[in-house]
Amino acid sequence: MYFLLRVSFAPSRLRGLHQSESPAKSQGVKHERSAGCIIYRVDERGERLFLLLDYGSHWDYPKGHVEAGEDDLMAARRELEEETGITQADFDPGFAQEISYIFRSRKGGLIQKAVIFFLAKTESAAVTISHEHVGYEWLDASAAMKRVSYANARAVLAAGLKHLA
Repeated sequence: MYFLLRVSFAPSRLRGLHQSESPAKSQGVKHERSAGCIIYRVDERGERLFLLLDYGSHWDYPKGHVEAGEDDLMAARRELEEETGITQADFDPGFAQEISYIFRSRKGGLIQKAVIFFLAKTESAAVTISHEHVGYEWLDASAAMKRVSYANARAVLAAGLKHLA
Protein backbone atom coordinates (compact mmCIF):
# COMPACT_ATOMS: atom_id res chain seq x y z
CA MET A 1 0.00 0.00 0.00
CA TYR A 2 1.23 3.48 -0.77
CA PHE A 3 -0.01 6.99 -0.24
CA LEU A 4 -0.42 9.22 -3.23
CA LEU A 5 0.62 12.85 -3.26
CA ARG A 6 -0.60 14.61 -6.39
CA VAL A 7 1.11 17.67 -7.87
CA SER A 8 -0.24 19.34 -11.00
CA PHE A 9 1.62 21.78 -13.19
CA ALA A 10 0.02 23.78 -15.95
CA PRO A 11 2.67 25.74 -17.85
CA SER A 12 1.68 29.34 -18.45
CA ARG A 13 2.68 29.01 -22.06
CA LEU A 14 2.40 25.86 -24.08
CA ARG A 15 4.42 25.80 -27.26
CA GLY A 16 2.04 26.41 -30.15
CA LEU A 17 -1.00 26.94 -27.92
CA HIS A 18 -2.78 30.27 -28.17
CA GLN A 19 -3.47 31.96 -24.85
CA SER A 20 -7.17 32.14 -25.67
CA GLU A 21 -7.28 28.38 -26.18
CA SER A 22 -8.01 26.47 -23.00
CA PRO A 23 -6.30 23.05 -22.86
CA ALA A 24 -9.12 21.62 -20.75
CA LYS A 25 -11.74 22.67 -23.28
CA SER A 26 -9.76 21.76 -26.42
CA GLN A 27 -11.18 19.07 -28.62
CA GLY A 28 -9.19 15.88 -28.93
CA VAL A 29 -6.95 16.13 -25.89
CA LYS A 30 -5.26 12.75 -25.59
CA HIS A 31 -4.62 11.33 -22.11
CA GLU A 32 -1.48 9.33 -21.32
CA ARG A 33 -0.22 7.65 -18.17
CA SER A 34 3.37 6.85 -17.32
CA ALA A 35 5.20 5.46 -14.32
CA GLY A 36 8.76 5.87 -13.15
CA CYS A 37 11.00 5.97 -10.15
CA ILE A 38 13.44 8.04 -8.23
CA ILE A 39 16.20 5.47 -7.88
CA TYR A 40 19.05 5.94 -5.44
CA ARG A 41 21.97 4.06 -3.95
CA VAL A 42 24.15 4.68 -0.92
CA ASP A 43 27.85 5.14 -1.66
CA GLU A 44 30.82 4.05 0.47
CA ARG A 45 30.62 7.28 2.52
CA GLY A 46 26.96 6.64 3.35
CA GLU A 47 25.71 9.38 1.02
CA ARG A 48 22.60 8.89 -1.11
CA LEU A 49 23.22 9.25 -4.84
CA PHE A 50 20.29 9.68 -7.21
CA LEU A 51 20.24 8.46 -10.80
CA LEU A 52 19.33 10.94 -13.52
CA LEU A 53 19.12 10.08 -17.19
CA ASP A 54 20.15 12.41 -20.00
CA TYR A 55 17.38 12.33 -22.61
CA GLY A 56 19.42 14.58 -24.93
CA SER A 57 17.25 17.62 -24.33
CA HIS A 58 16.61 17.25 -20.61
CA TRP A 59 17.57 15.34 -17.47
CA ASP A 60 14.93 13.24 -15.73
CA TYR A 61 14.20 9.95 -13.96
CA PRO A 62 13.61 6.55 -15.57
CA LYS A 63 9.97 6.46 -16.67
CA GLY A 64 7.66 5.37 -19.45
CA HIS A 65 4.14 4.48 -20.50
CA VAL A 66 2.01 2.09 -18.49
CA GLU A 67 1.22 -0.76 -20.87
CA ALA A 68 -1.97 -2.80 -21.11
CA GLY A 69 -2.17 -5.34 -18.29
CA GLU A 70 0.29 -3.47 -16.06
CA ASP A 71 -0.34 -1.57 -12.88
CA ASP A 72 1.72 1.53 -12.11
CA LEU A 73 4.31 -0.28 -10.00
CA MET A 74 4.81 -3.02 -12.60
CA ALA A 75 5.36 -0.36 -15.26
CA ALA A 76 7.85 1.53 -13.08
CA ARG A 77 9.86 -1.67 -12.46
CA ARG A 78 9.84 -2.56 -16.18
CA GLU A 79 10.88 0.94 -17.22
CA LEU A 80 13.71 0.96 -14.66
CA GLU A 81 15.09 -2.26 -16.12
CA GLU A 82 14.59 -1.23 -19.76
CA GLU A 83 16.12 2.23 -19.35
CA THR A 84 18.96 1.46 -16.91
CA GLY A 85 19.54 -2.29 -16.83
CA ILE A 86 18.89 -2.22 -13.06
CA THR A 87 16.95 -5.34 -12.08
CA GLN A 88 17.36 -5.32 -8.30
CA ALA A 89 15.64 -2.44 -6.52
CA ASP A 90 13.70 -2.16 -3.27
CA PHE A 91 10.63 0.00 -3.84
CA ASP A 92 9.45 1.98 -0.82
CA PRO A 93 5.79 1.03 -0.24
CA GLY A 94 5.13 4.32 1.56
CA PHE A 95 5.94 6.67 -1.31
CA ALA A 96 4.19 7.53 -4.55
CA GLN A 97 3.85 10.95 -6.11
CA GLU A 98 1.87 11.82 -9.20
CA ILE A 99 2.39 14.82 -11.43
CA SER A 100 0.39 15.91 -14.43
CA TYR A 101 1.05 18.32 -17.25
CA ILE A 102 -0.13 19.24 -20.71
CA PHE A 103 2.06 19.47 -23.77
CA ARG A 104 1.77 19.64 -27.53
CA SER A 105 3.02 16.53 -29.32
CA ARG A 106 5.28 16.64 -32.35
CA LYS A 107 2.21 15.89 -34.43
CA GLY A 108 0.52 18.99 -33.03
CA GLY A 109 -2.07 17.42 -30.74
CA LEU A 110 -2.48 18.23 -27.08
CA ILE A 111 -1.59 15.55 -24.56
CA GLN A 112 -2.49 15.57 -20.89
CA LYS A 113 0.00 13.31 -19.18
CA ALA A 114 -0.06 11.88 -15.67
CA VAL A 115 3.15 10.35 -14.32
CA ILE A 116 3.38 8.48 -11.03
CA PHE A 117 6.79 8.16 -9.41
CA PHE A 118 7.91 5.64 -6.85
CA LEU A 119 11.01 5.73 -4.66
CA ALA A 120 13.46 2.82 -4.87
CA LYS A 121 16.88 1.90 -3.52
CA THR A 122 19.41 -0.23 -5.34
CA GLU A 123 22.82 -1.63 -4.47
CA SER A 124 23.93 -1.46 -8.11
CA ALA A 125 26.09 1.37 -9.40
CA ALA A 126 26.21 -0.21 -12.87
CA VAL A 127 23.88 1.35 -15.44
CA THR A 128 23.25 0.29 -19.02
CA ILE A 129 21.29 3.05 -20.70
CA SER A 130 18.75 2.38 -23.43
CA HIS A 131 18.71 3.87 -26.92
CA GLU A 132 16.40 6.62 -25.56
CA HIS A 133 19.23 8.23 -23.58
CA VAL A 134 22.62 9.73 -24.23
CA GLY A 135 24.02 9.52 -20.72
CA TYR A 136 23.43 9.25 -17.00
CA GLU A 137 24.84 10.41 -13.69
CA TRP A 138 24.62 9.40 -10.05
CA LEU A 139 24.37 12.67 -8.13
CA ASP A 140 23.99 13.71 -4.51
CA ALA A 141 20.67 15.31 -3.61
CA SER A 142 21.85 18.90 -4.07
CA ALA A 143 23.43 18.26 -7.47
CA ALA A 144 20.43 16.19 -8.60
CA MET A 145 18.08 19.00 -7.63
CA LYS A 146 20.13 21.40 -9.79
CA ARG A 147 20.53 19.00 -12.73
CA VAL A 148 16.95 17.79 -13.16
CA SER A 149 15.39 19.91 -15.90
CA TYR A 150 11.79 20.53 -14.91
CA ALA A 151 10.21 22.12 -11.83
CA ASN A 152 7.74 19.26 -11.42
CA ALA A 153 10.63 16.77 -11.40
CA ARG A 154 12.35 18.86 -8.71
CA ALA A 155 9.11 18.75 -6.69
CA VAL A 156 9.09 14.95 -6.95
CA LEU A 157 12.69 14.76 -5.74
CA ALA A 158 11.95 17.18 -2.89
CA ALA A 159 9.03 14.98 -1.80
CA GLY A 160 11.26 11.89 -1.97
CA LEU A 161 13.93 13.59 0.13
CA LYS A 162 11.36 14.65 2.69
CA HIS A 163 10.05 11.08 2.83
CA LEU A 164 13.57 9.72 3.39
CA ALA A 165 14.38 12.24 6.15
